[in-house]
Amino acid sequence: MAGRIPDRDIAAIRERVRIEDVVGEYVALKRAGADSIKGLCPFHDEKSPSFHVRPNHGLFHCFGCGEGGDVYKFLQQMEHIGFVEAVEQMADRVGYQINYEGGGTSIQRDRGTRSRLVAANAAAHEFYVAQLREPEAEAARRYLTERNFDAAVAQQFGCGYAPAGWDVLTKHLLRQGFEFKELEAAGLSKQGKRGPIDRFHRRLLWPIRNLGGEVIGFGARKLYDDDTMPGKYVNTPDTLLYKKSQVLFGLDHAKREIAKGHQAVVVEGYTDVMAMHLAGVKTAVASCGTAFGEEHLQVLRRLLMDDNFWRGEIIYTFDGDAAGQAAALKAFSGDQRLAGQTYIAVAPDGQDPCELRQHSGDAAVRDLVARRTPLYEFVIRGLLAEHNLDDVEGRVEALRRTVPVVAQIKDNATRKGYATKLAGWVGWDDIQLVVRRVGEEAKKNRMGTNGSSTLKTGAAAIPAPRPESDSSVRPAPNDPVLFAQRQSLSAALQYPGIAGASFDAIDTAAFTHPAYIAVRIMIAKAGGTAAGLSGAEWVAAVADHTDDLMIRALVSELANEQLPVRTQNDIPRFITGILARTQEAWVGRQIAELKSKLQRLSASEEPDTYMALFGDLVALEQYRKSLAAQAMGNEGYAAGA
Repeated sequence: MAGRIPDRDIAAIRERVRIEDVVGEYVALKRAGADSIKGLCPFHDEKSPSFHVRPNHGLFHCFGCGEGGDVYKFLQQMEHIGFVEAVEQMADRVGYQINYEGGGTSIQRDRGTRSRLVAANAAAHEFYVAQLREPEAEAARRYLTERNFDAAVAQQFGCGYAPAGWDVLTKHLLRQGFEFKELEAAGLSKQGKRGPIDRFHRRLLWPIRNLGGEVIGFGARKLYDDDTMPGKYVNTPDTLLYKKSQVLFGLDHAKREIAKGHQAVVVEGYTDVMAMHLAGVKTAVASCGTAFGEEHLQVLRRLLMDDNFWRGEIIYTFDGDAAGQAAALKAFSGDQRLAGQTYIAVAPDGQDPCELRQHSGDAAVRDLVARRTPLYEFVIRGLLAEHNLDDVEGRVEALRRTVPVVAQIKDNATRKGYATKLAGWVGWDDIQLVVRRVGEEAKKNRMGTNGSSTLKTGAAAIPAPRPESDSSVRPAPNDPVLFAQRQSLSAALQYPGIAGASFDAIDTAAFTHPAYIAVRIMIAKAGGTAAGLSGAEWVAAVADHTDDLMIRALVSELANEQLPVRTQNDIPRFITGILARTQEAWVGRQIAELKSKLQRLSASEEPDTYMALFGDLVALEQYRKSLAAQAMGNEGYAAGA
């Protein structure tokens, strides 16, 4: 057995490994500072990135859940392995030969460890691929060619064949030095009545890989009518490597395109993934042996970079309206921030993407994705299709069914937009009546009194957000709506001399979260940035104006939070831009209020009042435009811009 790994080897390997490259195989990262890149934490579910990697220090830390450490710690947490194996994996990665103390120079693996299971799966995959070329695999090759997949495509996706015979693979791997307990732990073999036997027999196989490209399991498709294995598809059981609720077929091929294009296409089968990629839709993935679930979604979120500036979209493809409707309703009831960027694509005539490519070509597959329907629209139109909209009774019943559904959309603007669309889809002349009814239902939802309008479609009611009516509610650090406000307060606390009069001129009303309002008032009470204080003395002077421990902690947090700039020289221009952005948002709210008042006024009946408000509106619009130009002119100095 191998001996102890010397500390000098541990340090040498750590220095040669780029932690950002290792983490980047699991998480989409983007620049967040001079020596910081960030992404969504892989250790807890979050909507805004609090997970930071410091390449120059070789460390990671999540400010949300507190996990942190070096590249070894990251691997241990991600792959559920021990420290020694994490070091060995990184040694393999950089081609470093470990000189074990007391164990010679050869790298040996403990039997049953993760790396042994990876090696067993790799050897099994090599065996299966070779078997696909044998005469016995004619049916498997025919299955692929009938679906327009040639030998090159089979090789691209690693297709293989499990031969007949009870223990052909098992004996092959035992001869290579693996033990049965390792093959059993890897899900490749199992104990039969007369000894160890293979898990898969006479089936077409696809390798399932993790984000790092390692084979961790297999999916097997039935080929013969006399196949006695249960189910058309059989997958590797859950193992140390393979967790069906977390793995996605094709993700090793698609991960970079998903991160680059901010899009993921979720299909239902292995051949659908192949068809999509060959047709040019290189963001396609599929769940393996289970329905697409929340843990799969978390994996995609991290790659899609679902952060403050969310641009990603998830497109579900289905081969039938019934399946699509059921899955869409489930997604509708889930995370609505994500649901707003979720789409449904249903191929014509109940075809799946593989069949569509066979019958209509690559362009039809690309067109299927391009013609995707927003999730909200798909759900609403699906419910409307169940009613006869040619008569009044049918339209009334359709509205009774769909108004509560539209009311569940949390975003106010989106909800009103779909309420207006709903009136048009139903053919209801009084659009405002529909909008008003949706608004009333939404209000009931927020108050938790759905009454008789409870949704009967199977979609669960979405709980109302917790109201933030007092300063004791801590603001989310990465809330995109509050980003400029938070950075403005940080600037005033960290660089009062630079923020100066520009910050002091910002009205308290420009801050919308009670906790941020409290900090803004405290800064004013401490004399504002003109007080002449700085550093710890200035922060202490501000904090002394409250006894609220949460607010004092927030002041400390803001005073120590890193501003997103590349260098110290960029700080003045960044602060100028972020203060302008905060002021612009406040002016924007004033403009919205003025426009609302003007819409309620009659220019002919109250001309003086109308013209006075209109003059104020023009002036505010010009002021807002100048602030926007000032903000845009300085935003390029933020880190990662």
